[in-house]
Amino acid sequence: MLRTRIITAAMLLLLFVGGMFYLPAGWWAALLLPLLIAGAWEWAALAGFGRSAQSGFCLAILVTGVSVLLGAHYFAFAALEQAAYWMSLLFWLACAPAWLRFSWRVRQPLLLAVTGWLLIVPTWLALVRLQALPWVLLAVLGVVWIADTAAYFAGRVWGRHKLAPSISPGKTWEGVAGAVVAVAVYHALVWYFGFRGVAVEIGVFAALLVACLLPLSILGDLFESWIKRQAGVKDSGKLLPGHGGVLDRIDALTSTLPLAALVVPWLIQHA
Repeated sequence: MLRTRIITAAMLLLLFVGGMFYLPAGWWAALLLPLLIAGAWEWAALAGFGRSAQSGFCLAILVTGVSVLLGAHYFAFAALEQAAYWMSLLFWLACAPAWLRFSWRVRQPLLLAVTGWLLIVPTWLALVRLQALPWVLLAVLGVVWIADTAAYFAGRVWGRHKLAPSISPGKTWEGVAGAVVAVAVYHALVWYFGFRGVAVEIGVFAALLVACLLPLSILGDLFESWIKRQAGVKDSGKLLPGHGGVLDRIDALTSTLPLAALVVPWLIQHA
């Protein structure tokens, strides 16, 4: 299974990073549309929607996401995009921790639909927008990818103390510690070799951003694990061999990219 995971991840990485650097913005957005639709389909299944409701949810996600993207040159739509990022961030800072803390088992379709929208659409919009800064986007994604990989291997080698046994028994505090160390080293290397000419205060804000992205990535992972546990499934889907579904791969991105979409343009503007 590990070999299958590595092969699938390598192929996805080549496609994803290649598109990020070499595709025009419109084609990049189009490349990510299957991600948007697949994520919506999987969420609707986890939420227990019937087939017609599942299709309707996917259509609503597609129409609203594309409308906000294409209408961004109008003030109202640009404000909607920023509002989507802020609403998503509010969800991750306030609602998701309470959801996990009190082990809510939500069955209300409208609430689950709104939650799915907040997870999927802002993530897709952030990926599309931040492609204008491909190296910066890659650096942000690297924080999430390295944290996830380091937590996995550190947990397997040293894991003893469970992080959230009722939500995801495989995650440990040792894995979290491994992620912290790995991300700290990664950030230091990226900053030294790629951004050390930037003003010191911008470097401080960038370090704070990374420090916020790490716990958010863990929260996103745990939240999707809880939703899957509530649905009684191991994976959100079977689209990606060795990885499960699309949501299984972007769970940590749903909680981190909206914040990055809000902060990164500001950092670039003041760099």
